[in-house]
Formats: sequence, structure tokens, C-alpha cells
Amino acid sequence: MFRTKRSVLVRRLWRSRAPGGEEEEEEEAAAAAEARAHACGEGRGCCPGKAGRGCGASAGAESELKALTHTVLKRLKERQLEGLLHAVESRGGARTPCLQLPAKADSRLGQHSYPLPVLLCKVFRWPDLRHCSEVKRLCCCESYGKAHAELVCCNPYHLSRLCELESPPPPYSRYPMDFLKPTDSQVLQEPGDRSHWCVVAYWEEKTRVGRLYSVQEPSLDIFYDLPQGNGFCLGQLNSDNKSQLVQKVRSKIGYGIQLTKEVDGVWVYNRSSYPIFIKSATLDNPDSRTLLVHKVFPGFSIKAFDYEKAYTLQRPNDHEFTQQPWTGFTVQISFVKGWGQCYTRQFISSCPCWLEVIFNNR
Repeated sequence: MFRTKRSVLVRRLWRSRAPGGEEEEEEEAAAAAEARAHACGEGRGCCPGKAGRGCGASAGAESELKALTHTVLKRLKERQLEGLLHAVESRGGARTPCLQLPAKADSRLGQHSYPLPVLLCKVFRWPDLRHCSEVKRLCCCESYGKAHAELVCCNPYHLSRLCELESPPPPYSRYPMDFLKPTDSQVLQEPGDRSHWCVVAYWEEKTRVGRLYSVQEPSLDIFYDLPQGNGFCLGQLNSDNKSQLVQKVRSKIGYGIQLTKEVDGVWVYNRSSYPIFIKSATLDNPDSRTLLVHKVFPGFSIKAFDYEKAYTLQRPNDHEFTQQPWTGFTVQISFVKGWGQCYTRQFISSCPCWLEVIFNNR
């Protein structure tokens, strides 16, 4: 039997789904089956302690997810399927168009109803995703900032997962403020070009590599290897560091991060396949004498800098602080490796590959 191009695209998309989705649906199916079993006085299946789940729960949950996904995908035009497949197979590395679908078309899976953007993110990126409040649109998306549009973008790589801040913070991730490395922040206090909103410095351990990168566009990609995109390419910088650890971490930067200036502050989106670690004065309690280092997993976003909050922060009066530049308008980001009290790296200057983002406080 000959297959149409659309059916081939649908099959390829299903094979490219995120791993682990079946387990999530199995849990829901098992819970529902157990509830029905208790209501009917049954529950003695083939697996002791898993009443009502039966041997067909796994296959049933996967079949339901597959049927729903195929139903949604078959509504798409061939060009839309090609764009979605390109986004999924490149893991967001390629620039792909928006996938505009009706905003009110929800899909029901088990006991839950999901908007189409959430469903496709759940299938292709985060199987544990539950609600639209857990994701954030990227500024490259046509649906960004549109609250009540008739069409909404369902491209799963035009959204990121929101990073929830720890409360209370774990002690291992505390960064002592008694080590404030002299920075290039004085660049922003000198007369000159005021059109940039930040500058970025790339460091390998204690050595800065390359020149300061001045950022004027609202969004900047910082990467080592990206199939498509413009921005700050760390792979083009000449580094004399021969450390095996530095070279290993450098090779893991991959798609890197996306730095975006938005209405409510500056957001960092982790596009790489490994965690990043962020320290910012506006992410922590203003009264704290230590700054928290936040771990951001792949695919997650965090508001790394808040302008309003930064202006309200008081410059420390201690003598040890006044002898060095105040870091209230600086964010530090380490690729792959973290630092803190429970790491061998106490300070970010010991991290193999890291960034210093210095904001224009004017």
C-alpha cells in the first residue's frame, strides 16, 4: 500500500515524541482504573498491590495518546507538518515558523483537557506538563503578547518551561558575597554608546576570552554550535585554554542560551542539553548577605534580572563591599557546572565556561 506524504510525516512525528510520555499517562489510567475497581468491589488483577491496573493499562494509555496525537496532526496541512517536524527533529536549533491553530480547540486526554499548545509540548517536549501556566512563550513567536487571539501558535519550540524558584533555598547553592570579583561593569559608567542594553563577557575559569559583546537587539542567542541563528558564537573565539575540563564543557554548550529583554525584565532561556547555573541579585532576598545560585534545566526559562527590583537594592555599606564594584546590575551564568558550598568550585571563577552579563544602568 502506498503511503501519502502527510501520513509519512505524521508517523515520523510520532516516532520523534519525547520519551516518558507513556508512563505519565499510565499513572492517570491506573488511578482511574483503581477508582473504578473500588467502586465496583473489584481490583484483584494480575499484579498484587496495583488493583485495577491490569496488564492492558499501559497499552491502553499509549494507544489513547497515540490516537489523540494522530487526530490533531492529521488536521494540519503538509507544510505545517513539515515545519513541526523540522522543529522537533532539530530540537529547536533551526528557525521554524509558527504553527497557527484555533485557540479554542482543546483536546481531552484521560481525565484532563489540554489546549493544543500544551498537548503538543506534552507530546514532544515535557510529558509531565499539566497546565499552560507552566510554560512561557518566546519572543520569536507570533503569539507572544497576544492574550485573546483567534489563532494561537502550537509550535512546541516556541515555548519554554517556567523555572520555579526554590523556597527556602537549599544550603548547597548559596554563593558567599564576600567574593565579588572586579568586573568590567565600569564600562557602563563611562561616556559612550548608550544604545546597548547590556554587554556580555565570556570567561574560561579566570580568563576572559574575546572582547565584550555589546547587545542592542532585544534578543540575543549565545551558543557554541547552532544550526541556524545569529548572535554571540563562542565557538569562533580564540581560546588558549588547554584544560580538558574546559574543552569538555565547551563542547556541551551546544545551542547555549537565549537572552531576552522583555517588559518585565530580562529572561534567560536554556536552549542547550545540559543545565545552566545563574546568580543574580534580583533573584534573591534583598536582605540576604548571600546570593542564591539557581539551576536551570534544559528547555526552562527564568527571569534572571528585574530592573525595578535592581533599582531598589541598596548598595552595601560594608567596607569590604565598597572596595569593589557593586554587582546589582550583573548576572553570572555558568554552563554545565555549578558552584557553591557543596561543590569543589566555591566561586564562579573556578567554573570552566561562564558568562558575565552587565546591564546598562542608565
